[in-house]
Amino acid sequence: MSPPPPPYILEDRTGSLTHTDFDDLYDRIFFHISRAPANGTTTIIYNMNVRGSPHRDGLPFHGQPVVLLKFPPDERLGTITYLDAQQPQTMQNYLRKSAMFGSSLFRKFTASDGREYQWGHHMFDGQEWSCLVAHFDVKPPDARPYDPQVSGNYLTIYEQFFPLTLELLASLMIMRHIKKHHL
Repeated sequence: MSPPPPPYILEDRTGSLTHTDFDDLYDRIFFHISRAPANGTTTIIYNMNVRGSPHRDGLPFHGQPVVLLKFPPDERLGTITYLDAQQPQTMQNYLRKSAMFGSSLFRKFTASDGREYQWGHHMFDGQEWSCLVAHFDVKPPDARPYDPQVSGNYLTIYEQFFPLTLELLASLMIMRHIKKHHL
């Protein structure tokens, strides 16, 4: 009997909401996240072919976006667009509060597989954000960095849920935005 495949562990290179790379430790998938320079309130997620690096970042960028997260100038919740679907959806409807009078830091979304998944803040020890099929861990503030080029933050996605990677990443970015801007 062979062991289960390793989960997808995406290293958040900078910890920033508006400029970072999420690179799988086993080089299976890579994403780049940045703010659009034109208006400064649209966060774009790109599916990349190679791991993020200072060398890659120094080259002219010609990626095709896969998700647009459009926020109004005051950083309230805006719209999310998966570019393969072309239909924008309000973030409020896409990522709904889990309970009518509950915390804004516990929200659920319906994924492309038709199931509901919920993100919650500090649901389990050691996990900044938790979902049934994934979790986002933040390096403790007192831990020494192994490499100053790395944030120490990791998004772990269980292997059988790999098809939901983009949806989990996009919804996590919105959840982190909600927390940062106290929405």
